[in-house]
Amino acid sequence: MKQFIFYILLFVSVSGWAQVKFEAEASREKLGVNERLRVDFTMNQDGDNFNPPDFKGFTVIGGPNQSISQSFTNGRMSFQKKYSYFLQPNGRGNFKIGQAEVEIEGQTYKTPFIDIEVTAAVDTPTEGRNPEIIAADNIHLVAEISNRNPYLNEGISVRYKLYFSPEITVRQWYPKDNPTYADFWSQDIDIKHLSVKEDLYRGDPYQYVVIRETVLYPQKTGKLKIEPLSLTVPVNVPSDRRDIFGRRLYETIERTVSSNNQTIDVKALPSEGKPANFTGAVGSFNFKVTNTKDVLDATESLQIKLQVSGNGNLKLFQLPKLNLPSSLEVYEPEHLENVNTNLNGMYGNISDNYTVVPQLKGKYPINPVSFSYFDPRTETYKTLTSEEILLNVENGPINNAAQVTSTTSDGNTKQAVASAPSQFKYIQLDANLKPIDRSPFFKSVGFWTGVVMPLLLIPIGIVTGKKRKSYLADAANNTSKKADKLARKYLSEAKKNLGDQKQFYEALERALHNYLKAKLSIKTGEMSKDKIKALLAERGVEQETISAFIGILESCEFARYTPTSNVGMQQDYNKAKTTISELDKQW
Repeated sequence: MKQFIFYILLFVSVSGWAQVKFEAEASREKLGVNERLRVDFTMNQDGDNFNPPDFKGFTVIGGPNQSISQSFTNGRMSFQKKYSYFLQPNGRGNFKIGQAEVEIEGQTYKTPFIDIEVTAAVDTPTEGRNPEIIAADNIHLVAEISNRNPYLNEGISVRYKLYFSPEITVRQWYPKDNPTYADFWSQDIDIKHLSVKEDLYRGDPYQYVVIRETVLYPQKTGKLKIEPLSLTVPVNVPSDRRDIFGRRLYETIERTVSSNNQTIDVKALPSEGKPANFTGAVGSFNFKVTNTKDVLDATESLQIKLQVSGNGNLKLFQLPKLNLPSSLEVYEPEHLENVNTNLNGMYGNISDNYTVVPQLKGKYPINPVSFSYFDPRTETYKTLTSEEILLNVENGPINNAAQVTSTTSDGNTKQAVASAPSQFKYIQLDANLKPIDRSPFFKSVGFWTGVVMPLLLIPIGIVTGKKRKSYLADAANNTSKKADKLARKYLSEAKKNLGDQKQFYEALERALHNYLKAKLSIKTGEMSKDKIKALLAERGVEQETISAFIGILESCEFARYTPTSNVGMQQDYNKAKTTISELDKQW
């Protein structure tokens, strides 16, 4: 009888353990539109191909968070695997949480529907202190656009601000998806020092950091989209736990934030009043034509410079051409650009420098040159015209045709000019050619050398290849050892200060700068992030490694303003050591 009861109990317990359970549970069945909902999908056996419902009527603000637990109690093993989602209602009404699916031992299981009622907002929302919800509520990425209705080729700026509330701390961020600006000419502005400022976000006090500034010049008319910027941000969220001194402990949540899609409406430039010589310049400009000499001798050179200066799309239009008399020899102009970019767009000057050489004696007037541009502030076209330049060539061959002039239909005069005889040379007809050697090549010394030499080179190539392979293996090993040694050398001071945030990040930043000074031979004052990117790219460093190096520098800057944990410092130290080693391997 005892054995019979034992087997019955064993059968019941095994049957109960073997029964598959796949359930869905909501944290509440009724909530306000300003509250949050947690939904857990739990299974008692490990399953594959979990497929959540579409959560119609809700926005997923956290999850899926996965947890697995196993226990063995009184001879019975239990297993639980859970997927958790955090939902924000989109509006009031009655909704159904759909069925989730999972495969367990080849069978498909589904959860039942869950009915949820969403009411009007409640005075005191209750949703607990879930880290995912706290992170989602307290960090936002905003794109601010200076002008949403610009003209074609008129500069606008986009400033990306990362807002975070005082309840959390943010140490650093990593680009996850950068906008391409397909219909724009774009230029990123180097932000030399990151600074934390305070402002209101949707009526609440927040801190923010300007993480990127970009200037755009639209190249098409109509409605153009500006793609969002996405970042991966490790967020330190306060937990309910405290250390032995009573200080609140923080939990790090990795959060992805994105700016919204933005649309601007680009206006076409007006056709009314457009000058014939307009080449697309948009902005506010000055124009001048200067020459280095007024009096000179024939065959002596001078320079004539056409220069446009001001603020606008300086790199996106062509300068007018310089027209000269035919007796003045002119070379292709040298184009020079001295252009910088800030939030107001491009500013500086561009110029074409012409080298001119007169061939004959005489006086040569150079007609005025006109430059036209569109001013978006006044919404009108403007034309600037230079003064006439008179060149006096005193010594040289006389231009016999200098006094012969004619008048064209538009009132301008043409002057016939005699060419200098020295400009032309005759072709030498006596080539002074000699016959080549006609001796046969077949069976000659050169013939047999060409046949035998490739056969002799085969064993030499095999031996050389083996030696080269061995050398490369040793070189790679030596390079790796050298890289690790150099990383330890520069980062030793930072490692000593792990745990002291201020001293650690100062030492880490100093180590990165000293490394670059040793490798690039540049001064500390020249270490802007744009210049570092350009120099590393020139030396063939991979873009991923460059981004990692710049990210560490930004972490050092940002750590001056926000607290961080020992774990975060250790992560930055390990990342810096790995990055320096990678730089030495690639460089």
